[in-house]
Amino acid sequence: MNHDLVEKNIGLMIIFIIIAISFGALVEIVPLAFQKETTEPIKGLKPLNAMQLTGRDIYIREGCHVCHSQMIRPLRSETERYGHYSVAGESVYEHPFLWGSKRTGPDLARVGQRYSDEWHRAHLFDPRAVVPESIMPAYPWLFNNDIDGDMVGRNMAALRKVGVPYTDADIAGAAEQVTGKKEIDAMVAYLQQLGTLLKYKR
Repeated sequence: MNHDLVEKNIGLMIIFIIIAISFGALVEIVPLAFQKETTEPIKGLKPLNAMQLTGRDIYIREGCHVCHSQMIRPLRSETERYGHYSVAGESVYEHPFLWGSKRTGPDLARVGQRYSDEWHRAHLFDPRAVVPESIMPAYPWLFNNDIDGDMVGRNMAALRKVGVPYTDADIAGAAEQVTGKKEIDAMVAYLQQLGTLLKYKR
């Protein structure tokens, strides 16, 4: 076939582009669905509890994922700063994934247990009181907003439908676990568990 025929016929070119992209996806993406490393959880991984799951929802609601990635690449410059590179088995219960690619702020994939609960509270209330050069906005309303316990149970039930292994007891006890808690408590609980299962042994 003369290439001029394709280059001068936009409809035919679109068809060939779609075929090329489809073939690439078939070769690169489909095999990942059958690899153990990408479909099975790492050792010790459990679904987020009610507090942590609520914190994750708040993290998404407030747009934290827009400025902070949760994906440490296997490059020396990244692993020395943040810790062990991210692996797919850490995220098998994540819906949606929060890997991200833009870093206005630092990556948070391994932030769990690096700072105290009080540090996180102070940082979220007034970032510049903790990190003077920070451009992160403050989130003072998290300290006033109560958690909706009924919503947490419904979220768990929905996640169970897509494969997250929540039990009936988890769902039934969700509201009680967050009763009387503020959104800041949930946010800190979520941040403190990030990346704690996979660390370098130094």
